[in-house]
This record gives sequence, structure tokens and C-alpha cells, in this order.
Amino acid sequence: MKFVAITACPTGIAHTYMAAESLEQTAKANGDEIVVETQGSAGSEPLSAEDIASADAVIFAADLAVQGRDRFAGKPIVEAPVKAAINDAAGLFERAKVAAREPVTAAPATPELTSKVGANDKTGTKIRQWLMTGVSYLIPFVAAGGLLIALSFALGGYKIVDAPKVTEHFDAGTVAGWAALMFQIGSAAFDFLVPVLAGFIAFAMADRPAIAPGFVGGAIAVTVGAGFLGGLVAGLLAGGVVMALKKIQVPKAVRGIMPVVVYPLLGSIVVGVLMYVVVGKPMAAATSGLTHWLNSLSGASALLLGALLGLMMAFDMGGPVNKAAYAFAVGGLTTGATASLQIMAAVMAAGMVPPLALALASTVRKKLFTEAERENGRAAWLLGASFITEGAIPFAAADPFRVIPSIMLGSAVTGSLSMAFGATLRAPHGGIFVVPLIGSPLLFLVALVAGTVVAAGAVIVLKQARFKATERSAAVAGRPVNA
Repeated sequence: MKFVAITACPTGIAHTYMAAESLEQTAKANGDEIVVETQGSAGSEPLSAEDIASADAVIFAADLAVQGRDRFAGKPIVEAPVKAAINDAAGLFERAKVAAREPVTAAPATPELTSKVGANDKTGTKIRQWLMTGVSYLIPFVAAGGLLIALSFALGGYKIVDAPKVTEHFDAGTVAGWAALMFQIGSAAFDFLVPVLAGFIAFAMADRPAIAPGFVGGAIAVTVGAGFLGGLVAGLLAGGVVMALKKIQVPKAVRGIMPVVVYPLLGSIVVGVLMYVVVGKPMAAATSGLTHWLNSLSGASALLLGALLGLMMAFDMGGPVNKAAYAFAVGGLTTGATASLQIMAAVMAAGMVPPLALALASTVRKKLFTEAERENGRAAWLLGASFITEGAIPFAAADPFRVIPSIMLGSAVTGSLSMAFGATLRAPHGGIFVVPLIGSPLLFLVALVAGTVVAAGAVIVLKQARFKATERSAAVAGRPVNA
């Protein structure tokens, strides 16, 4: 049979493409054909009209609204979360084959959504996706700004923050001049972090009319010192206000101007007043308290925080818990606290451990892993080195009860050691490639290697125990071990 599919995850990075690869490999194993459109950050060729017309059924493996859904009107459609395509692609194909044999009673002509939240999602899912939408739009600003600032420190040292504005003085013939330029460009990108977060949380909640109130609320959060936490609150307020405004019935004659003029105007007024008068000061106090708490961390407190963040980074490998830990670290960067730089280093190191550990384990004890896992292990070296935690997902999907506890243990070790060593990081991404920009880089690498070895060792021990149990069972039954 022939299928077409679309894969999409909130951040559009790893899960989108891993799901596509899983579907393609399963289709090949089944003797079926499939063409996949990946609606992720790197994009892909859109499905052709011919492919769609000749498909027996359509698979949507997506955690957000599919773009161009109307192209599939009249086709049997199977929908599932993106992780279902990674963990159980065979089951999706079985559902698609059943759907293909049943007549399509109604064309799915629902209007295309522009937010990343499905209309039928549960409340808890919606809240999570609202926040993850804000974080997903935030990441490019974080990566660009953070890496530029880190590069400026590498070129000009930390005193580059005191350099004059390049609009007043720019010496193109010196390294210091270019370092100052990189720092000021990166700082400009970082200035957008809180408004972008708030704007796109609001966008996820109430679509485009909520973007302006969200950005305004986020900018006010920066002005009053409410920071990252204020941005979260501003985004939720803006989305909620515009959602409430949309429920008000208005005469047909003025409906056309509501999304363009009235909702952004009234939403900005309400959110602005709330942020300046009601919410701003308490959120600023909370942010100040967070900054003081981070700076006061030492000894056992710092070790426990590092371990907790490590556990979170490894628990779902790029999922909501992982992203919550990452967002906490990025939010800390905006406070300027010294401890926040240590938290960023601990989070990145802990996030690198799962794929590196499984790459190591599948290299050292090959017989404990399948050929497909060994192939994934070779790719996991680069994924781990690049701080793409999702590289561990294929291993966790195949053997969750042995792999997930092991990588959580290793990431907790790395997070604790990184905090204990006082390693710091101003760049929020980059993995091994930004090690020269890390404070105490050798100790950072020691923490990373230690956690990787611990996690790999735990995986090997647990898998070896299962392997020996299988050997004993096979011996009793009188059959080969691999039967």
C-alpha cells in the first residue's frame, strides 16, 4: 500500500525527523511505500499532489496543528502524537490500513489552525503546549544571541561588556572592535527573549490577535524587572484576555476589524495595566528572590539542584520535562546571576549525557544491542556532542525500563559534578563545540565524562542481567540464545 505522512513536534528539531525516519524504515520493512513531509525547523519538500492523490491513507504524527491540512480532504486520516511514530510505527501503519479499507464519510475540511495547540486537546495538554510554543519560538533568539555573546567573550574577554556603542565607535581593524560588535548584536537578540516568549504564548492561546498584547506585556515585564517569570505571566494574561474578548458577540458590520484593531488594542491596554499596576511588582520581587536564591546556592544545595536538573534533562529526552529544565536555565541567564551560568553549564552537560552514554554502551558491548541500535549509537556520538538529547530516544523506546533509569542516573551525576566544579556557560547551546567558551572547561568535561561512563555502565549492567537471564531460559528450553 502507499501512504503519505506529516510529522511535526513543538520545537521542530529532533522528534520531527526521528518520527519520519521511523515511518520510512517501518514502511520499507512492511513492503509498503511512504512519502513523509517533515514540518520542522529544517523543513522538507511539500507532498506533491500526485503523491497525495495516489495514497491509500494519510498519517499525521504531530503534536501541533498540521499545516495545509485541507490538501488531504477526502483521504482516510490517522492521527497520533509524534512519539507514537517513533515508538510504535508498526501500530500506526496497522491503523492506517484499517482506515484505508473504510469509506470516508466526511471530508476533513476544518480550517487550518495557526497556533500549535489542537482544539480538542485536554486542558493540561493545552497549558503545556502554550508554554512550549513560547519556548520553541524563543530558542532561535536564545541560540543566536547566546552564541554571539559567547563568541564576543572568547574574542575580547568579559570586559567587552564595557566597550562603547559601535554606533559611536567601531574599529574594524581590531579584534576588540569585532568582539564589541558581536556582543552588542547578541545583546540585541537577548533583549527580545521575554517579549518573544510572552508574545508566542499568547499566540498559541488566542492566535495572531494576541501577539501584540503578548509582546507589550513581555516588554513591560522587562521594564519593571519581572524578567522571565513576568514574561510567562504576561503571555498567559494576554492570551486569556484576547480569548475572553473573542467570546463577546459584536455586530456583523464590525467583525472584520476586531482581530486587526480591537483585540490588539484592548488586549494591550488590559495587559499593560495589569502588568504595570497589579502583576509587575510581585513578579519583580519573585525574580529578585530567585536571583538571590541562585546566588546563595552552595554546597549540598547546589549539588541537589544540579542532580534534579540532570534528572529532568534525561527523563523524557527533549520532552516537556526536559524543556522545563532548559527553560529554567535560559531564564536564569536573563537574571545575570553567577549561579545561573553554573546552572546553564549543568543543564547542557546533563543533556549531552544520554546520547553519549548509549553511543558508548553500544560500542563497548555490541552484543547487548541490535544492529539498528548499534547504527543509532554511531549517530548518537554526534547528537550528544551537539547537545541534542533526543539522540537517546530510539534506545529508550526499545528498552525503557533499563535505559531511562540509567541515563537519569548518569545525567544526575553530571549535573551535580558540574555544579560542584563551578563550571559556567553563557552560551545556551552548542554542546562540545562551545567548550572553549566555558568557565572551567576541563572540569566541565570531567563531569560530562563521569556521567557518561556511569550511565553507560548502568545500561550495560542492566542489559547484561537480562542477557544472562535469556541465556539461562534458552539453555533450559534447549534453543539458541537468539531464538
